[in-house]
Amino acid sequence: MSIVISETTDLDTCMALRFEVFVGEQNVPVEEERDALDAVATHLLATMDGKPMGTARIVWVENVAKIGRVCVLKAARGTGLGKQLIEAAVAVAAKRDGITKAKLGAQVHAIGFYEKLGFEVFGPVYLDAGIEHRDMVRHLG
Repeated sequence: MSIVISETTDLDTCMALRFEVFVGEQNVPVEEERDALDAVATHLLATMDGKPMGTARIVWVENVAKIGRVCVLKAARGTGLGKQLIEAAVAVAAKRDGITKAKLGAQVHAIGFYEKLGFEVFGPVYLDAGIEHRDMVRHLG
């Protein structure tokens, strides 16, 4: 199995993956899934054996890399692809001048996954697209 994760400008492929996971599986309204930040974000695309299987985006705000819209197709879950996708996003963030932390809003069921990758929970539970989330942070450097 060959996994490649890289920055991409292929937003159509990223959006198709996000639509399948967020809109199709999680019933997130399409108008909430897409937003103006897609135009300014850095997008990552993960492929397995050449087939698009996951994506994430990074929005840059002052000294913070906000990792979001992280998704992996059902067929690739449990393969380690999600872990590699988050590690790739953190690596991209760590290379950018002035960025001191990575932040994300984790669906509550995924908190343990992110904790294993060095993220720490802060703040209360909140709803995003009707799904319970908590903010998490990982200090860089």
